[in-house]
Amino acid sequence: MVSTRSLLVLLFLTPFLLIGQYTEVINSNRPGVSVSAYALGSNVLQFEVGGLYEIQNHSENNTDSNIIGADFALRYGLYFETLELVYEGSYISQNITFNNFGVEETRNDFRRNRAGLKFLVFDPFKNPDKNKPNLYSWRANNKFQFKNLLPAVSLYGGATFNLGDNPFYPEDATISYRGMIATQSRLTPKSTLITNVAYDRITTDFPEWNYVISFQRAFRNPKWSVFLEHQGIISDRYSDNLFRTGVAHLFSENFQMDLNFGGSIKTTPSRYFGSFGLSYRLDFHKDKLVPINEQRPQGKIKKGSMKKKKKSKGKKKKKVDF
Repeated sequence: MVSTRSLLVLLFLTPFLLIGQYTEVINSNRPGVSVSAYALGSNVLQFEVGGLYEIQNHSENNTDSNIIGADFALRYGLYFETLELVYEGSYISQNITFNNFGVEETRNDFRRNRAGLKFLVFDPFKNPDKNKPNLYSWRANNKFQFKNLLPAVSLYGGATFNLGDNPFYPEDATISYRGMIATQSRLTPKSTLITNVAYDRITTDFPEWNYVISFQRAFRNPKWSVFLEHQGIISDRYSDNLFRTGVAHLFSENFQMDLNFGGSIKTTPSRYFGSFGLSYRLDFHKDKLVPINEQRPQGKIKKGSMKKKKKSKGKKKKKVDF
């Protein structure tokens, strides 16, 4: 009988070791900002939310600011296993002190407010016959192999919404557009590499390139996992290099909590931030039944084997008289 611990190791607990679409345990994009290449699976509704705190100091403008807010996401797996609808938001309140003038100002609005569709276009693990485990070697199943660098690839298309007079994006139109490529490589059974390249606010005066590289690793106790992440932002309005790290813990197959912190390496502005969050899913997924006449045989059938059986069946046994 397979133990619960062994089952958790096999399935893993987050997107870190994901090798398919629907999984028995929650597939969360937290605690970092990277997006998994895989979808949730059909009829899965998932909530991801976190409280955040950030300190920003701008050396040239001589300003100090504190930010408090919340990140949240709502994800739903549509009819197709490879398609996902996602909404992402980040609402913040920023208190800024202008030291040169002794003036304080408070700004409240969405720092991120967007919705879109993500579709998996390539999955290297789609064919189970080519990805069977080696039953005779633990090392062969757990060591790094160059073929594991071949990633799953998904495409994202959506829109960013700028509602009202947003003090963080005063020049932007109400609706702009966003595109992204997300990849995910399963380096070993316990480690995953995710990359995202996005082009955001495409139709505004300040379009933005954004890339994320995230390495994620499970501990010996598979309920715990850790990540290291680098995010680059390139725009005429604001550019930066951000670094994050943190941990996630699975409390049940549908509930995960996480903690992360990070910062920037520049001073215009300098940024130090932390976040504590959780992910919860409502799982209404049902496996689709495949008709018998459409099922593929598990093994290879030798040519002419059926004919031989028919011939042997048709032969009558000779009577032997004693």
